[in-house]
Amino acid sequence: MAESHHRSGAVGLLRDIGFVMFGKYGQYLITVVTVPLIARLLGTHGMGLVAIGMSAYFLGSLLVDLGITQFLAARVHEAAEDTSDRRTRINQLRGDYLAIRAAILGVLGAALLLGLMVGTPEVLDMILLGLFAGGFWSVSEDWLLIGQGRFGTSTAYQAVGRIGYLILLVALLPRFPSAQLALGCLLISSAPTVALTWWDSLRTFGRPARPHLIRGVLRTGAPILTSRLLVTLYGQGAAAVYSAVLNTVALGLYSASDRLVRAIQSTLDPIGFALLPRMARRSGDQLFWRHALRALALCVCAAVLAAGAVWLAAPMLIRLVFGAEFDAATALLRVEVLILPATTVTSFVTTALLPVRQDTTGVLVGAVLGTCVAAVALGIAFRTHSVWTLVYGTVVIECTVAAWYLVRVRWLMLRERTVLAEGAA
Repeated sequence: MAESHHRSGAVGLLRDIGFVMFGKYGQYLITVVTVPLIARLLGTHGMGLVAIGMSAYFLGSLLVDLGITQFLAARVHEAAEDTSDRRTRINQLRGDYLAIRAAILGVLGAALLLGLMVGTPEVLDMILLGLFAGGFWSVSEDWLLIGQGRFGTSTAYQAVGRIGYLILLVALLPRFPSAQLALGCLLISSAPTVALTWWDSLRTFGRPARPHLIRGVLRTGAPILTSRLLVTLYGQGAAAVYSAVLNTVALGLYSASDRLVRAIQSTLDPIGFALLPRMARRSGDQLFWRHALRALALCVCAAVLAAGAVWLAAPMLIRLVFGAEFDAATALLRVEVLILPATTVTSFVTTALLPVRQDTTGVLVGAVLGTCVAAVALGIAFRTHSVWTLVYGTVVIECTVAAWYLVRVRWLMLRERTVLAEGAA
């Protein structure tokens, strides 16, 4: 019976990892079609503009959801433990969170409209559009589905948007090739997913409560938003930051290598998301850390194998996905792929471990460390104007941050053992 339960749990975990892989990071699967299309139609210059817009997209998403979706998802489990007022607690949390997100999205929307009215430069136009598109995506109730462990439902809703994006891009971009249209298709396609998640939450829990505990959410969100914003600025948002010192062609080449690395990383990140509700349920288990470290080790081994495979296949991958115009990105890819083991450590710890322990301080310190290294790299880039500064800086940043999180995990383990020992005495 125990063996059967273990097999069932393992199968369920693999199923949830697959669901999250497509639902949370499905854009990378659609990338197999969309990125080659964008690269061939827009060239390195257009690809650089899209890279700037997508960087702003991630920043906008973070600004609106405060980067606390995993922390709030873990609180859904806490509310579920007390069935008497489960709906009340969740609806209050929904109402407070919605008020915050709607206000921030309104500011981003106003900035976009103002930019369109006054006629901003092309790069700034892409940044404003990306910020609003990412912010709009983040008003969905997907965090609630994750907290309930309903990964299949989340995947289905997200698939609607991803497939819609593919259809829009294939139908419109060849006729009207522009970076703005490529990002606009992403904005339009997110509307059905946002609507479906809200329809589901309204059907399951009813209307959100009137916000009156906003300060509590903001207190939780402040350190997390700060840390995630810093992480995004030197990670997925790096192209927007470096647009001040690098031309669009260089950013286009960097985007080619970065997209492939992030796509492979996306196949490893879902493990942490799928484990989040399980780790929350087992937070009081004495074997919590043993299971966590075992899962982390497996993820890192997979990342090392993936990095080696990509390093060997780099010339073929660049030529196959982007075309001959992007051959110069091969060398960039072979360096950047070295971040995979480090980003795997960071992703797993910040997704499946620290949210369960509500360790906002650990996340913030990691982000500050990474930002300090990124600031040095940016300063060097102002002198060199070289894309290699961005690539090597990315590797050093990710390794530094991963090392910090390993130290933090070790510290949390020792602290909990000390508390248990004192309690037993």
